[in-house]
Amino acid sequence: MSNVQSIERAFTILKVLSNNPDGLRITVLAENSSLTKSTTHRITSTLVNLGYVQQDPETEKYMLGNQLIKLTSVMLNNMDVIKVAEPYLVNLSRDVNETVHLCVESNGEVLYVDKKEKNQNIRMYSTIGSRAPLYCTAVGKVLLSGMNPVYFEEVINNMTFELRTALTITSQVKLRKEIEKVKLQGYALDNVENEEGIRCIASPIYDYKGNIIASFSISGPTNRVSIDRVNLELVDKVNMTSKLISEQFGYIKKESI
Repeated sequence: MSNVQSIERAFTILKVLSNNPDGLRITVLAENSSLTKSTTHRITSTLVNLGYVQQDPETEKYMLGNQLIKLTSVMLNNMDVIKVAEPYLVNLSRDVNETVHLCVESNGEVLYVDKKEKNQNIRMYSTIGSRAPLYCTAVGKVLLSGMNPVYFEEVINNMTFELRTALTITSQVKLRKEIEKVKLQGYALDNVENEEGIRCIASPIYDYKGNIIASFSISGPTNRVSIDRVNLELVDKVNMTSKLISEQFGYIKKESI
């Protein structure tokens, strides 16, 4: 089936504008779209009328319009995080040969929604549908780091801290300090705080607005998931997996200046 030329050209213009978020004047837009200026102006004017493109009256630059953003947000909001994340978590589990969990926050707790387990002798107690505290799990700390301030205060003030291992955080002061650290470094550790002999490293999954909608972790016994391995290998692997999954939800990380 042949393409409809005018539609094809319209999508070419939209693609060019998506790669230039600060906008382009009509001459530059035409050049980048490999179209004549008159054709570009005609199609762009139609897109402006429909709300898919907007023009800055001062700079005369064209950029993507709100209507396109609305359509995109509807699609992204309907994406299933379990389905989207699954192939990436499978690859991660195979790569590191350890258990990988996918979790969301539910009523002030961690809810395990998916699990990829390798054939290792030591098994994790977690099961899909089970719950765990936020304060002593790596996935929970990541989820706490993404909460809006009001909800964070509500959740943390309703916590009942339980000493699950000798290293469990059991005070608000220490937890608040830990969450600030998570925000700065972009990942979290459960350093034998939830289960004896088990260490975990977790990273966030962001949506297109930059909100943390889920977290995932690599978990294993301390002899395999050592601090050296975390620093030399696993931090990079969870960061890359976080980036790949979050990009599927439209997230674009802002580079620091």
